[in-house]
Amino acid sequence: MTGVELLIVALVVAVASCLQGTIGFGLGMLSAPVVALLDPTLLPGSLVLLAGALTVLGVLRDRTAIDFRGTGWALLGRVPGTVAGALLVAALPPRVLALALAATVLAAVGLSALGWRPRPRPATVAVAGAASGLMGTATSIGGPPMALVWHGTSRARMRGTMSAFFLAGAVMSLVALLAVGSLDGRTLRFAAVLLPAMVLGFALSGVVNSRIDKRVVRALGMTASALGAGLVLLQAL
Repeated sequence: MTGVELLIVALVVAVASCLQGTIGFGLGMLSAPVVALLDPTLLPGSLVLLAGALTVLGVLRDRTAIDFRGTGWALLGRVPGTVAGALLVAALPPRVLALALAATVLAAVGLSALGWRPRPRPATVAVAGAASGLMGTATSIGGPPMALVWHGTSRARMRGTMSAFFLAGAVMSLVALLAVGSLDGRTLRFAAVLLPAMVLGFALSGVVNSRIDKRVVRALGMTASALGAGLVLLQAL
C-alpha cells in the first residue's frame, strides 16, 4: 500500500470512527470497503483490532447508559456466530470474502432504508448477536444486526450497549481469527498505524454528538457505505 493510499485509509478510518462514536456503529461498514479495494488480505483482522480499541473508548464514555441484560443476550448468540465466521475466513479466498463484505453492507443499507425494526426481545437480540458474530468475524462488519434491534433506545444507551457488546465480541473474534491463523504481524502493524486516526475520529464524535442530528450523520454514513460496497463489488466481479 502506497503512502497516498494509506493516507486515504486513515482519513476514512477517522470519519468512520466519528460515525461509530455518534450512532454506535460504522467503523467496519465504512472502512472495510476501502481497505478491501486496496488490500483485502488485511481484512478482517486489522479492522477488528481497531474496533476493539474503539469500543473500549465507547464503553468508558457511555458506561452509565449500558444495558447489561441486553448485552448478555446478544453475547449468548455471538459465540456460535463468531466460530462460524472464523471458519469462513479460513476457508474462503480474499475475493469471495470481498464479495461477502459488499453483499453484507448493501443488505444492511437496504434493511435500514426500508425501515425494518425488529422488537428487542431476548430471542431476537440473541439471533442478532449470532448474525453480528458471523458478519463481524468474517468481514469486520458486525454492527447492522445490533443496530436494527436496538434502534429504538436513546442515543447514549444505544452507543454504550453496542460498545459493550462489540468490545466483548471483538475479543472473541480476535481469539477465533488467531486460532485459524488469520492474524499476522503485517495486520497488527497496519492496525497500529491507523490507531491515531481512530482516536482522532472518536474525539471528534463528541463534538458531532452535540451539534448534528444523528439522522443526518446516519444517512451520510449509509450513503458512503453503499458507494464503497458497490466499488468493491465491481472490482471483485
